[in-house]
Amino acid sequence: MTLAPADRELVVDELGRDPTPAEEALFENLWSEHCAYRSSRPLLSAFESEGEQVVVGPGDDAAVVALPEQGGVEEDDRWYVTLGIESHNHPSYVDPYDGAATGVGGIVRDTLSMGAYPIALADSLYFGPFDDEHSRYLFEGVVEGIADYGNSIGVPTVAGSVAFHDDYEGNPLVNVACVGLLRADRLVTADAKRAGNKLVLVGNATGRDGLGGASFASEDLAEDAETEDRPAVQVGDPYAEKLLVECNEALLDESLVEAARDLGAAGLGGASSELVAKGGLGARIDLEAVHQREPNMNALEILLAESQERMCYEVRPENVDRVRELADRFDLGCSVIGEVVDGNYVCTFEGETVVDVPAEYLADGAPMNDLASVEPDEPERDLPETDLAAAFEAVVGSPNTASKRWVYRQYDHEVGARTALRPGDDAAVMSIQETGTGLAFTSGADPNWTSAAPYEGARAVALENATNLAAKGARPLAAVDCLNGGNPEKPEVYGGFRGIVDGLADMCADLSVPVVGGNVSLYNDSVSGPIPPTPTLAMVGTKLGYDAPPMALSGEGTLLVVGDGVLAGEAAGLGGSEYLAQFGGGDGFPTLPEDGPAFVEALASVADDESTLAVHDASHGGLTVTLAEMVGEAGATVALKGGASAAELLFHEQPGRAVVETTDPETARTAFEGVAPVHEVGKADGSGALDLTVGRETLRYDAAEIEALRAVIDRELA
Repeated sequence: MTLAPADRELVVDELGRDPTPAEEALFENLWSEHCAYRSSRPLLSAFESEGEQVVVGPGDDAAVVALPEQGGVEEDDRWYVTLGIESHNHPSYVDPYDGAATGVGGIVRDTLSMGAYPIALADSLYFGPFDDEHSRYLFEGVVEGIADYGNSIGVPTVAGSVAFHDDYEGNPLVNVACVGLLRADRLVTADAKRAGNKLVLVGNATGRDGLGGASFASEDLAEDAETEDRPAVQVGDPYAEKLLVECNEALLDESLVEAARDLGAAGLGGASSELVAKGGLGARIDLEAVHQREPNMNALEILLAESQERMCYEVRPENVDRVRELADRFDLGCSVIGEVVDGNYVCTFEGETVVDVPAEYLADGAPMNDLASVEPDEPERDLPETDLAAAFEAVVGSPNTASKRWVYRQYDHEVGARTALRPGDDAAVMSIQETGTGLAFTSGADPNWTSAAPYEGARAVALENATNLAAKGARPLAAVDCLNGGNPEKPEVYGGFRGIVDGLADMCADLSVPVVGGNVSLYNDSVSGPIPPTPTLAMVGTKLGYDAPPMALSGEGTLLVVGDGVLAGEAAGLGGSEYLAQFGGGDGFPTLPEDGPAFVEALASVADDESTLAVHDASHGGLTVTLAEMVGEAGATVALKGGASAAELLFHEQPGRAVVETTDPETARTAFEGVAPVHEVGKADGSGALDLTVGRETLRYDAAEIEALRAVIDRELA
């Protein structure tokens, strides 16, 4: 860990002396890209993060948003949800099991630090080609790590996405989001409140694992990263995390916490300095007081180790003994490591002062980068010629669009008794019995889209997530993002990253969805090259009650395609489609609907109507995959007509579309009048097969054949 010369010069000017070794390492980590967002922060002002529902926006461990439909309730009795998302990309390449597991642990502790109880997780995962042996090794290890950790702590993993793309071969992405629930009077923030209060460390003992994790996450992966960077990866203990979850609840029950911060990137040094800096205060910390699990640890190791399952609390002096008692009840370590002060952030070790710096300068003083960017060129149209049946089977059977049952069946998605709609649908729905609210939850991105067109692809990601919620009858409430990119010092990479930031921000603003927090992960670059710009979005929406229309057809209704511009005669764009990923070629990205917000509102209204039997968002893989996913054992007869080619009708991936099965087509037509086109395309007929006519060609696949195509991941990993 070495502070860059230019940064060291700034620190020397500020301190009026050379930094100590511990100070230099602390600045190097807290001023890293991972912690300070030096390349991305200049772009993040594009996001709108305010709204009447927003209680705590960006800058804390997690965002806090008020649930609607709580009329007549006293303010302290209102119910809030927390939203947070984080990446654990480099650690998951070096050690897929522990890297992914500790990513879950970290986002759960971010939830705890706001005073919330975690109720749901979502994982969005991105790997190299599915047929590559190393990519499968990473995939299996990451899923196992998420499953073991989430299942052990009793938090259901209910939503997410999985994508495979050649450009993740040397650098997978593991993005995990968490939703928590709290009553207003339990809200805690991460800003220290008063000089004289004690800083108390609760949780596992500190070891040497995860040293330099923040700086490790802020540089390209080297060819030997799997061996050389192993010490930078933390090791998780989910059983200690479960105890920490319950201890945190007990501390909140007795109002013992003034402020809290999870120990994540940069360990104790990061958490404690940021906590006091946010309150405009300082701290005096005795590093020898930290409970340790390894002998002869030095000051730098104690400060920067990223050992897991630890929380830093600000506690009033008179409450310290009670905090100790509760920690002991849950078999957790507890150390009073120092106190909040007016003045600098000071750490002592063996009678010597090893850190003495202004807390705000340490936490917020990193200079921002001014980087060049180059916008990507739009590809020319070059469409392949394919056999329709071969194209259907290739797209439906692609690992990108195939069933992800192998993943989510490893997760306990019903623990906690709140999961009303389980994984495998457009969005999960959690029951918030306290307010009678259904909370819909979705997460994901599509690297094909953002590789083809970073700005338009990111707009599409936002619209598709909102459509997922609306398909279950929910209106979007708020979102958090995880912005993943390659080395920002490369102008073409930074240009793509700038594109996804602006695209995501613009569409979320159009949808009136505040982006209330998030995470940035750059330097996802390896010997294989940079990753695609990847804007994972996790979005929640609400509805009255917990019932939602399923994705699967009932076999008794009329089928409508709503929002499809190509069926209405508009020009098709196959750019970013799975069809082109399978067969090669290029094209422009599809034109997005002119009024996405009106479409989302109309779809939510139709989804909640009693005449609606099934609803499914149409996006990845086009109408081909949508119909294959819906048909199940019910069967359907569908005919698609229009001036476009069969490939364009079947495989374009314009978001802002859905297929609706209904017993009352006129109700849907009325809802979408003046908003989006509605096309009646067939019937759900109970035949147990999909009869699909496009122009003069007809394809017929029975339910077993479609299931076999969609089961490629299950079959290969069985």
